[in-house]
Amino acid sequence: MARSRSEYVCQNCGHRAPRYVGRCPACESWNSLVEEAIAPTAKTPIATVLPSRQRRDRRADSPPQAVAAQPLSAIEDVSQQRIPSGSGEFDRVLGGGLVPGSLVLIGGDPGIGKSTLLLQTATALSQRQPILYVCAEESGQQVKLRWQRIAAHRTPNQTDQQFYLLPEIDLDAIVAELEALRPPVAIIDSIQALYSPALGSAPGSVAQVRECTAALMRVAKQLTITLLIVGHVTKDGAIAGPKVLEHLVDTVLYFEGDRFASHRLLRSVKNRFGASQELGIFEMVDRGLEEVGNPSALFLGSRDQAASGTATIVACEGTRPLLVELQALVSPSSYSSPRRAGTGIEYNRLLQILAVLEKRLGLPLSKFDAYVASAGGLNVAEPAADLGIAIALVASFRDRCLRPDTVLIGEIGLGGQVRPVSQIELRLKEAAKLGFQRALLPKGQERCDSELEMVPVSRLVDAIGLALQEAPTNSDRPAQD
Repeated sequence: MARSRSEYVCQNCGHRAPRYVGRCPACESWNSLVEEAIAPTAKTPIATVLPSRQRRDRRADSPPQAVAAQPLSAIEDVSQQRIPSGSGEFDRVLGGGLVPGSLVLIGGDPGIGKSTLLLQTATALSQRQPILYVCAEESGQQVKLRWQRIAAHRTPNQTDQQFYLLPEIDLDAIVAELEALRPPVAIIDSIQALYSPALGSAPGSVAQVRECTAALMRVAKQLTITLLIVGHVTKDGAIAGPKVLEHLVDTVLYFEGDRFASHRLLRSVKNRFGASQELGIFEMVDRGLEEVGNPSALFLGSRDQAASGTATIVACEGTRPLLVELQALVSPSSYSSPRRAGTGIEYNRLLQILAVLEKRLGLPLSKFDAYVASAGGLNVAEPAADLGIAIALVASFRDRCLRPDTVLIGEIGLGGQVRPVSQIELRLKEAAKLGFQRALLPKGQERCDSELEMVPVSRLVDAIGLALQEAPTNSDRPAQD
């Protein structure tokens, strides 16, 4: 058997070097060389080497080989049944369930609940089919102790006879177990802990992570095994390893959440078999993760007592509409450069809206501090939240309270226009279901069928006037006992 070798390849220009150097000799980029394994090639026997003229004669006399490519109509239609994971929120993010033979990469901060979610999924799937759980970071006793806490509320007829546990970090041993057991679903926790003997680098390095993922992908496609892979994240929040790791897999999910809050958000960033940017919402309890039945209640504040500078928007995460309360605070600044801060919204978007309010409406916001936050910690990045942010800022600046039964939907242009948004019917339907009665929306989109009182607006100044004309000030509100 030929001995495996490795070489270092620059990720920018492709230059190859026999040993590691800090700076690429070709493109002069720093820390861009990554170790890669070289597959051993067998030498061609001497007896098979023919003279050039004889090889030409053989190619001329031999019949043409069959073409491997075929038209799309000739490919047989095969309907693949998705595998339900046992969690409705997890299936929503996946696009309806697990696709056989797919690779799902799950990333998130340490302690956010990745292993808990996959352990609960493995427990639910093991009631119907064999499941292999590869724990590369924990021992078998540690995983079983955590499983006993999570599965403490299981029904008496549930068993763990088809739940197979493999504490291993050697890639060859894991691949051999996958080929021998051939489970429909396997879980790798985590990919950064695996190592391939063909490479000399340590586990967790870029070369090891890429090589292990590529090997697992080949096994998953050949044996039609659905693989759920846990990936660590860097300090910037991206999955550790090269970006090619996200290109290899079929689905990339991110687990998000505030360590001071109990809810967790599972977001789909890439999905070849469903819609991206789908959102699943869980709540962390003592026995694991539970699905949230009414997620909009997490992001809505109390509607009984109105407060100045609050507005309600309808944000769409994938195909799920969510009602979110935005809170704004505008106060005089004691510094030459006023502060701007946004929690849950894009900072550059906040600066753009403040500039539009000052230029188009003449509000002197450059002399005031401005703070905007979304209730519940949900990150709202879509432009449909612009109208809600702008009216919340103006309401705080004028110390006004908006009607609690009003939702605001619309994108704001640099000229002060209110632009149309997508999925307007889905947003209005969700607002009506939660008891809202009035909606300010872009002009031209009020023709959709909805139970709400729709107020179309085309300019920001008109929207602010309609939203604040019935809004009382803090001094107008009755005092509380």
